[in-house]
Amino acid sequence: MTVVVSNAPLWRLAWQRLRQRPLQYLLCILGIALGVAMMVSIDLANGSAQRAFSLSTDAITGRATHRIEAIAPTGISETVYSDLHRATPAIPLAPIVEGYVLVDELGAQPMRLVGVDVLAESPFRNYFGAEGETLDAASVQLLTNPQAIVLAQDVAVQYGVALGDRLHLDIAGQHRTVTVVALVQTDDTLNRRALSTLLFADIATAQEVLGQVGRLSYIDAITHAPTEVDAIRAALPSGLKLETAEAQKNAVQQMTAAFELNLTALSLLALVVGMFLIYNTVTFSVVQRRPLFGILRCIGATQGQLFALILGEAALFSVIGSLLGVGLGIVLGRSIVGLITQTINDFYFVVSVQQVTLSNATIAKGLIIGVAAALFASALPALEAMSTTPTLTLQRSTLEGKVQKLLPLLTVAWVAFSLAGVALLRWSGGGLVAAFAGLFAVLLGAALLVPPAISLLMQMLAPLGYRLFGVVGRLAPRDILRSLSRTSVAIAALMVTVSVIVGVSVMIGSFRGTVVQWLDQTLQADIYVSPPTTTASRVFGKLDPQVVDALKHWEGLRLAVSYNDADVHVIDFDRDAKLISADGDVSQGKRPYAWIRPGLEPDPWKALDAGEGVIISEALIRRENLPALPATITLETPVGDRAFPVLAIFYDYSSDRGTIIVDDDVYVNFWQDDRIATLGLFMQPDVDLDATVEAIRSQFQGRQDLLVQWAHPEVGGVRGGLARIEEDTKKGHPVGAPQSIRF
Repeated sequence: MTVVVSNAPLWRLAWQRLRQRPLQYLLCILGIALGVAMMVSIDLANGSAQRAFSLSTDAITGRATHRIEAIAPTGISETVYSDLHRATPAIPLAPIVEGYVLVDELGAQPMRLVGVDVLAESPFRNYFGAEGETLDAASVQLLTNPQAIVLAQDVAVQYGVALGDRLHLDIAGQHRTVTVVALVQTDDTLNRRALSTLLFADIATAQEVLGQVGRLSYIDAITHAPTEVDAIRAALPSGLKLETAEAQKNAVQQMTAAFELNLTALSLLALVVGMFLIYNTVTFSVVQRRPLFGILRCIGATQGQLFALILGEAALFSVIGSLLGVGLGIVLGRSIVGLITQTINDFYFVVSVQQVTLSNATIAKGLIIGVAAALFASALPALEAMSTTPTLTLQRSTLEGKVQKLLPLLTVAWVAFSLAGVALLRWSGGGLVAAFAGLFAVLLGAALLVPPAISLLMQMLAPLGYRLFGVVGRLAPRDILRSLSRTSVAIAALMVTVSVIVGVSVMIGSFRGTVVQWLDQTLQADIYVSPPTTTASRVFGKLDPQVVDALKHWEGLRLAVSYNDADVHVIDFDRDAKLISADGDVSQGKRPYAWIRPGLEPDPWKALDAGEGVIISEALIRRENLPALPATITLETPVGDRAFPVLAIFYDYSSDRGTIIVDDDVYVNFWQDDRIATLGLFMQPDVDLDATVEAIRSQFQGRQDLLVQWAHPEVGGVRGGLARIEEDTKKGHPVGAPQSIRF
């Protein structure tokens, strides 16, 4: 007959201990809660930003399977659409014009204005269910009213906008007025959230508002047969390409993959610190109850029952801590979503997060990892308590004897983990994942070294303490040695925490100092002029040609340097980078270079001005882990792929994707874009810069609002802005870099 042994007495003992020492278990719960909260908050904020962009992109893509795009940043001539329609009449096509605008009545947030051809929309998108209007009436309004606009009903309700209201749009500093003629409504929750960042207009209205008359942003297509894809490609003129809708999504995910990995690693680091706290708490609890465990073993408790008791306690507290961590993470996620959104806007793409999205996967991940981490940290002390015989359990010295015997093994483990970590960190082809794995290996190795190091240090300090403080000076180090099983873990946890704080602080401080020095060397112009934009490192709008002409002939001007920027596909690396065209060097020869082609020292800009090649950023090279510097770099241009000689490699901190600088004549010749995004103005020495800045701002009011900055060290100038950024980043405030960083 099988005897069933009840565990109820053991659980009553555990409950009694909990009531006697609640603070000890609260620390355990707090450790896991903080680690889970960090992970959930970052995942929540980053996921919300990514999901908001994906939803708005999917809402525009609709049922399209392919997209026709121009390689040139100026878009597609609208005649291409009609030509394609005649060449492939059986394939559904829909022209799209889109751009970002700020709407005063909608909280001045960035909204994506999408111009559509309502006559070609039905196969692709079906959003036009209008309040107070029939679908046909709304379509007629879009076609006949040159100021007609459609927005989501939820957005209209949120901001108190009604049918017939006028909205004031800001497009790169130029203002337009439109009228709300219909409200989009949908019962689908995802579509409703996607539409919250979109404005719809007739394609002609969007062209007029966005300054793209006669041009299209892209053309959507629905094709399923390879023959249809071949037919479209055969009909495309040079300078256009056909891509799948899925490729567009993958490109966005690749852009932010490293950013997401950085945030995930940071949250996992917080969880590691929490695991140390859990391990120390559980170990301390086991050590305190060793006599009790010995008595229980003597009266019949099995090894499995003790193991289950300790892990059961850990599981209970880990569940409580994980639940608290998820709740705290949701609160933190809502507060930091603005910081993450601003970073994504500055470096990757424009996104407006209207709603923080809590996914079941985020909650499940937080709970599972939190519980698993706690059980893993508790397993070692539980195994130790289970494997010790009843008689030895009653002796405190046996545990410390085991720890002393482990010191050589821990030293060997430290060497192994450190060597593995250094190897991973030095592995040039490992990428970011290998680097983080190496960092964690070094950190874990350092934690394993703590017990041997503490033992050696205390043995050395005991004689010194005796000479300085007498018997008390000897007792303190010996007490630490006698309880090495507990003190070493606490010291290791403190060491990891302090090392992370110091390491991150040093990294941020060093990077901030490097960026400030880089900007101080690069930005030598007196005044910088650009259209207002929603990001810190990119300009979506362009300067009005008449504004550019007037500024180039401004009284007191010594030199004007113009810049433009666009995205370019690097054939050699099969990814996009930032392309900058320039008609001069705003740094006046002070730009820092990592490498200059022999014969072009000390300044390669003359060769760039002559159209002899391009200058590329160090970030572009580092991302590819190239074994040697490339002699040429092949770029996708509207007239075909072209290889450009590499003249130099410069330091650049405005884009993690990499930057390529070309002469403006080369850019206009290959990319057919003569627009200007930014001007750097060098004034005569006797010119009053303050008065000039105010004069420029007032001169063009009503034509185009301008972001005008000057290089004064006082607050308000570019370099004054650097001081504000340094102070604000120390305080954790979200501050964008100066707009002139794009130089």
